[in-house]
Amino acid sequence: MISYNPKDWFTFIFKFHKADTFRALMPLIISIGIYCGIVAFLEIEYFQLAETSHVKNITIMHSLLGFVISLLLVFRTNTAYDRWWEGRKQWGALVNNSRNFAVKLSAILDDKDDKLFFRKTIPYYAYVLNLHLKNEKISQELFEEFNINVEHKKHKPNQVAKLLFKKLNELKKNGKITNEQLLILNPEISSLLDICGACERIKNTPIPFSYSVFLKKFIFFYVMTLPFGYVFSLGYYTIPVVIFIFYVLASLELIAEEIEDPFGDDENDLPTERIAENIKKNIEEIL
Repeated sequence: MISYNPKDWFTFIFKFHKADTFRALMPLIISIGIYCGIVAFLEIEYFQLAETSHVKNITIMHSLLGFVISLLLVFRTNTAYDRWWEGRKQWGALVNNSRNFAVKLSAILDDKDDKLFFRKTIPYYAYVLNLHLKNEKISQELFEEFNINVEHKKHKPNQVAKLLFKKLNELKKNGKITNEQLLILNPEISSLLDICGACERIKNTPIPFSYSVFLKKFIFFYVMTLPFGYVFSLGYYTIPVVIFIFYVLASLELIAEEIEDPFGDDENDLPTERIAENIKKNIEEIL
């Protein structure tokens, strides 16, 4: 995730950062510019259609469709941002619940070895969840340390949660915590699984395919027909105008594509690795 100063206008306007859509769209922008130049040349110089009134009226269609495409892009962007923000809320809940779990354990437990177990395992859940959501390979070190075979287990966060609950049950059997204390601690482990499930729901349920494809086609054909009408009023200035319109429309769709999956490695994705590190620091301070 990019850290920035929202008041620094000059940097935003004149600096092209890695996640800027202009870089990604550059090949298409060049192609659109060449296409507009060819259309302008054919209509003005070759076919000389400047006096053909019915061709000029094509701009009426763009005026009508412009309102429709703006509504679609607003809906698309808002939907993608809602997914990004929901992911951020879930990881915020993970931070809070990990702290609450550690605070309760710190007050309840007296044995240093038991505290050390939770000091290591609670932050490891955030670490494993981060890698799980990014489909990255997860180290077996912690599982091997506690003699747990997860060779054929694909869902590692469940295994960490299972390890935590198993330890609580062991403490209960050994008389180190009471039934009431177990009831107090149990919801914290359940909340970890709830957060994992919510994040998986966001990751595994993308925007419907038909909707995404339709919007891309709409933008493409809308931009491709722009030069035919505007070339009569703008001449060769149609080229930069159409390029700018394409840049705005395509950038909104590109931004929506990037933030609708907030758990990847893109510049604007959630800093889940940094959040996991903060959880580790907080748990180590508490326990």
